[in-house]
Amino acid sequence: MELFKGQNLIEFATRFNSDEKCIEYLAHIKWQDGFRCVKCGHTGSQVRKNHSRTCNKCNHTESATANTLFHKVKFGVQKAFFICFEMATTTKSLSASYVGERFGVTEKTARLFMHKVREAMKSSGNNPMSGNVHIDEFVIGGKEEGKVGRSYHIKKKKVICAVELTDDGKVKRMYSMKIDNYSSKELEKMFDAHISQQAKVTTDQWKGYRPLMSSYDIRQIESDRGSNFKALHTMIHQVKSWIRTTYSWVSTHNINRYLDEFCYRLNRSQMKKNIFNNLVRRMVIADKVKQADLICS
Repeated sequence: MELFKGQNLIEFATRFNSDEKCIEYLAHIKWQDGFRCVKCGHTGSQVRKNHSRTCNKCNHTESATANTLFHKVKFGVQKAFFICFEMATTTKSLSASYVGERFGVTEKTARLFMHKVREAMKSSGNNPMSGNVHIDEFVIGGKEEGKVGRSYHIKKKKVICAVELTDDGKVKRMYSMKIDNYSSKELEKMFDAHISQQAKVTTDQWKGYRPLMSSYDIRQIESDRGSNFKALHTMIHQVKSWIRTTYSWVSTHNINRYLDEFCYRLNRSQMKKNIFNNLVRRMVIADKVKQADLICS
């Protein structure tokens, strides 16, 4: 089966004009490397009319959506495909209320499924940044009286951001994650998850980075109100503006999911031709997500 490529909505709608077409496509991606029964591990199977597979040894039947993030999507796989396509190819994303109205589902249903998609957008951490990396922290949330700088006791969400730059200073990759405070222990989470020990890291003069210098090549310079970190601060501004204008507010519980969505699209901005297939494949292999873990907005 030929994989869908590109961002053309009309071509996408023509290709996936029914649930059956979407399930067929999902089955192809799910079993393109061969079938293995989840019950007994046998590799022989029979293909059913609805594109499910029945194990030749134990007779267990597995649907194309089983054990994927499309499992038990009650509003239809076609709508789920369209939501994935919109979230992957748009430049600014969509709010749950808009998606719900556009695809004929409730706002809550749209939000829960969109969080599943964001789970699939999470970085695997298998390709840490190894070049010229700039790092800084910022907060997401409204202004709080008397709380300035790196205040610890604030309601705002504290976030650390890292960008890898090209030789001419343009953004190559970006990762962001929530932190509980500005201590070295919390800042180290970004290094453990996304930064190679071979990277040339540049930070401002915050003392929390100093204990990490024994393990990483870190250079500290004066921020000068962000003028020495122009590319990094441009991305921070875009993240904050995106969340404020699209969602107005996000919960601490789900902030990392929104950050993963932003970084996923940015890091694949030069590979939009195959971004839908990449996302569907991630949704197929991703771990199951319980609804209870998605209930916060």
